[in-house]
Amino acid sequence: MRVIERLGGATPSASPRTRGQPADLEQVVARIHDRVVDRIDLSQVARLEPAALFARLRAVVQELAAEEHIPLAEAERDAVAQKLVDEMTGLGPIEGLLADPQVSDVLVNTPAQVWIERDGRLELTAVRFRDQAHLVHTIRRIAAHVGRRIDESSPMVDARLPDGSRVNAVLPPLAIDGPLLSIRRFGSRPLTADELYAGGSLDREMLAYLAAAVRARLTILVAGGTGAGKTTLLNVLSSFIPDRERILTIEDAAELRLQQRHVCRLETRPPNLEGKGEVTIRDLVRNALRMRPDRIVVGEVRGNEVLDMLQAMNTGHEGSLATLHANSPVDAIGRLMTMLGMSGIALSEAVMARLIARAVQVIVHVQRDADGQRRVTSIAEVAGQAGPVVELEEIFAWAHSPAAARGGFVHVRPTRFAERLLRRERAR
Repeated sequence: MRVIERLGGATPSASPRTRGQPADLEQVVARIHDRVVDRIDLSQVARLEPAALFARLRAVVQELAAEEHIPLAEAERDAVAQKLVDEMTGLGPIEGLLADPQVSDVLVNTPAQVWIERDGRLELTAVRFRDQAHLVHTIRRIAAHVGRRIDESSPMVDARLPDGSRVNAVLPPLAIDGPLLSIRRFGSRPLTADELYAGGSLDREMLAYLAAAVRARLTILVAGGTGAGKTTLLNVLSSFIPDRERILTIEDAAELRLQQRHVCRLETRPPNLEGKGEVTIRDLVRNALRMRPDRIVVGEVRGNEVLDMLQAMNTGHEGSLATLHANSPVDAIGRLMTMLGMSGIALSEAVMARLIARAVQVIVHVQRDADGQRRVTSIAEVAGQAGPVVELEEIFAWAHSPAAARGGFVHVRPTRFAERLLRRERAR
């Protein structure tokens, strides 16, 4: 008699791409979990090597299966033992999903609904949590592992896992239908400029322009929506910074992976349970100016730190890089103006426009299409200021044309910074 027949229930159909285990094994784990914990010294779990812990759990599973009269084949016994390892040291049912290098996001909407993003497209998996309590327990273990706390009094957490993945969780009552868990993964190594070109994200002329702009110390903003590839492009742009320069990165959760030798990474800190001890992006930007940076790279500009950042760019810190959420270069300027207006200092629109026009030279917009393709759709240069308006000139764009069925990259007009770029390139 198969396990599923002894325990009752039906096995859900699973796509071969989801790598999820059948539901009967989940029921076995739920049935014997507490007894396994009773037989394992939990204080020793963290000290055991994964192989040793797996061997110990495998033996315990074999003993309990015999006591409970649950017939388990060797492969099923190994699968149950691995699930228990994941429960004790990993991320539970979703551990296997994170082992797949093609999975970029894991999104848990309910215990019975786990989605992944693969190749830019969302897929529903066969992976399940046992119930809501199981999901909450997993979320709390993740939060504790990174030194954070999540409960009814503090129902949200945003943190970075040891492997660099970004994790966000929300508990009821904020999450109406139950706990929500989102994990954004990053590749084992950052993409290179050549790989972006080969993947169709931009063409050679655009790539050469951006490389020259970084080396010429033009200040560049990368704009786009969530998941459009802003951080990936920022990593690529940073690779063009000369190795002899001192670079400071400032992020909410450290995601950038710069390859230069002289990199100092700063990360914000949320307030503690008493509401004290918070360190914001603005605090880090101000402190960075005292650290003798050649370049400042801000992971994302989203608040009143924009004033300090623009002032830094205007006072000797040229060549800085940053990202922000915006739907186009024009919208990026609008967002900068809005954030300046919320900085706590009264500035007229003309003064804000002048501050932006003098600090920022290039805005790059990236976008993710419905088919999952991420590409640079526009590169615009800041041409100057006309009263309260920051003028932009688009240099490159993604546009539909008769020569290309889906569209293609076009060079719209000559660059205003051509002479500056050429001088810098000749001096290299």
